[in-house]
Amino acid sequence: MHMDDWRSNRQHPQHRAQHPMNVHRTLIISVFIVASCGLAYELIIAALASYLLGDSILQFSSIIGLYLFSMGIGAHLTRYIRDEDALTRFIEIELLVGIIGGLSALALFVAFGLAAAPFRSLLYAFVLITGTVVGMEIPLVMRVLHREQAAFADLVARVLTFDYLGALAVSLLFPLLLAPRLGMARSALLFGILNAAVALLTARVFRRQLPRYPALCLRGWLVLIALAAAFLAANRITAFAEQSYYGDPVVYERHTPYQRLVITRWKDDTRLYLNGNLQFSSRDEARYHEALVLPAMQMARSPARVLILGGGDGLAAREVLKYPQVQSITLVDLDAEMTRTFASSATLTALNNGALNHPKLRVINADAAQWLETDRGAYDVIIIDLPDPSNFSLGKLYSVPMYRLVARHLASGGYIVVQSTSPYFAPNAYWSVVATLEAAGLYTAPYHVYVPSFGEWGYVLAAHTDAFPVPTRFDVKTRYLNAQTAAEMFRFPPDMARRDVEPNYLNTQKLVSYFEQDWGEVQR
Repeated sequence: MHMDDWRSNRQHPQHRAQHPMNVHRTLIISVFIVASCGLAYELIIAALASYLLGDSILQFSSIIGLYLFSMGIGAHLTRYIRDEDALTRFIEIELLVGIIGGLSALALFVAFGLAAAPFRSLLYAFVLITGTVVGMEIPLVMRVLHREQAAFADLVARVLTFDYLGALAVSLLFPLLLAPRLGMARSALLFGILNAAVALLTARVFRRQLPRYPALCLRGWLVLIALAAAFLAANRITAFAEQSYYGDPVVYERHTPYQRLVITRWKDDTRLYLNGNLQFSSRDEARYHEALVLPAMQMARSPARVLILGGGDGLAAREVLKYPQVQSITLVDLDAEMTRTFASSATLTALNNGALNHPKLRVINADAAQWLETDRGAYDVIIIDLPDPSNFSLGKLYSVPMYRLVARHLASGGYIVVQSTSPYFAPNAYWSVVATLEAAGLYTAPYHVYVPSFGEWGYVLAAHTDAFPVPTRFDVKTRYLNAQTAAEMFRFPPDMARRDVEPNYLNTQKLVSYFEQDWGEVQR
């Protein structure tokens, strides 16, 4: 059709009757949904990468950067779409986004479970393709609105307003509701369904302008049905993929607002994974937790009041409760789902001896640093059993300001103990934790223990004085520790000797860099 004829058809009274005032409203609603879906795919892919590949600042930032770059490519490609084809192409792009973005998380789960080697290449391919098609959406819908004679200034203002509102909505809904309730795969599929719904709604509203409306409508319904079927089967598919990845049967998995929690069980071996990283194996966790808890408890003059930061599995609390002189335990863990699971599951309470339900123990689900700022208590033993400093949000909990804050809550004659990653595999990170505690004005006593599940592991004792009497006996029943093993823990061979590294301050976060560098060398 000639352009002049097209314009005259747009202005015909019958044409105007077919397009009531709700046409613009429909397109604006579409902008809101499109923006929500576009950001959702970005968040889902980035979160999935951290779950499967581990937390990495470079990895996360490269995914975000590539996604935004590819959106720019998509926006540029819309220059080659004719104005008279913009509406049809917008509908087709919505269907394409729904398919690619909706299936992205499910496909990546399956790919990682089957073969981890090419996963990174596939991940970035999905980021590039998804970002490109998402980047075409807003320019196309703006051209459709402009074609409907919307004033340009008002057009830009409204589109950007609802674009940003959609981004805000999904940034709140995704971590707080969608990820914990639906998981990554079903969340992505839900947004894919929304994209397909936008395509069908737009096609229906503008059906008299679409020469191939029946064909578009048929494709839209086929995409919608396919995504809905995948949504219903997603949990079974991801369970199969995770089975391949973890090896042992997955007995529990949950996306919380903070992490992905997976528990596996094979015969008598129960394992906990957080974001794909092994936290403990029931076969040898006693080595880790006895080494973490018992030296500090033995050294303290009177360990009546104990504070545990992290340790939501209750295993550190189990060791603390062995001491009858303990009067109260305060356990602060960010993830309520973690503490709830380990307080209610029969299998898991058997591991921690019901520690999280003990009357002496109080569970507080809060950020450790924020809680410490408001708490006024003093504690005889403070046990810091937090995840490794793999990103900035965790790195701040291993910083000089954090340890100064912890030190203010340490009673006279008390001890702090920090799990401090591996002095063998991550020596720079380990000794940076030691340097950080010392920079906070504390005396330190580093030590380590071999845990078969994940190798040589390190801890640091800290106190207001330099008195660290190595225990020659333990007043409680142990599976691993005795006078000999305790003495060996405080000796470091030459290949784990202290290194000259910087403490971890908030403005530099050197510890996170050390951690990434050290473990990057191991994984090569």
